[in-house]
Amino acid sequence: MNEKFKIGLEEIKFVKMLDGIYRKTLVFNENLMLCQFLLEKNATIPIHTHISSQAGFVLRGKIRFEIEEGGKMEQFITKKGDSYIFNSNQKHGAFILEEAEVIEAFAPYREEYI
Repeated sequence: MNEKFKIGLEEIKFVKMLDGIYRKTLVFNENLMLCQFLLEKNATIPIHTHISSQAGFVLRGKIRFEIEEGGKMEQFITKKGDSYIFNSNQKHGAFILEEAEVIEAFAPYREEYI
């Protein structure tokens, strides 16, 4: 395997994004980005949008998401083993119910996460 296509987890440091929200950008190209997030209990990710579609998998913890669907805001709760997806430009945010860890993919990549 060509090592330039592999990045070891120990090579990347967590970046504080918001109070209680930490991100590692794992790998990316112009089409796709993979990130790891550590989320502290009671942290909040404000409602926001971005051009990227976003898919996630919950490794541990519990998260309440809020999304806009059909012009109104709805909520759902995820826990260990659950996955979720948000469309491009779909309003969404989160409240962390239990300390959590998630892996998320963004397509296309998010330039602000490089």
